[in-house]
Amino acid sequence: MRRQDHASPVAMADPEGLANAQKGTRKALYTPLERRRRDESVWTIVQGVLAPLQFLVFVVSLVLVVRALTTGEGAFAADVSIVVKTAILYTIMITGSIWEKVVFGRWLFAPAFFWEDVFSMAVLALHTLYLSMLFWSLGTVEQRLLVALAAYGAYAINAAQFLWKLRVARLEGNNWEQAPA
Repeated sequence: MRRQDHASPVAMADPEGLANAQKGTRKALYTPLERRRRDESVWTIVQGVLAPLQFLVFVVSLVLVVRALTTGEGAFAADVSIVVKTAILYTIMITGSIWEKVVFGRWLFAPAFFWEDVFSMAVLALHTLYLSMLFWSLGTVEQRLLVALAAYGAYAINAAQFLWKLRVARLEGNNWEQAPA
């Protein structure tokens, strides 16, 4: 009796992606319809404004957190900056979910952004842990700020994932525009 290979749940959800992976080709990030919906959606603009704003707040907050950890001063300013960063994170996650629904027809975990969304959940969990520690006075200031640093490290990785996808989308867009009709 021959053993049957079973595809992973992710591959079963995206059989075309599995076939392309086996052939050594890659599925385009967007279909033509998804690209049009992306380009026409107000949520694309919202994401385009919130992402650099969040990164700016991240950089300022990171400096404040490192200062508080190294000097023992400025913990209140660091906490305020982390709360602001977290509020922007929640906002970008909610609006990003709406964007994904408009573009891909799914609130989260569309195949094109599956791993970015998975990692985003970890980023949200770490930021939420920080908020819980702050508002319920759990742990020391140093422990709380270390959780914030872990959240920021995860955010940096997640931001890199999205920047990579932005680059892929731009490259595909150039190829799409140059493709013969």
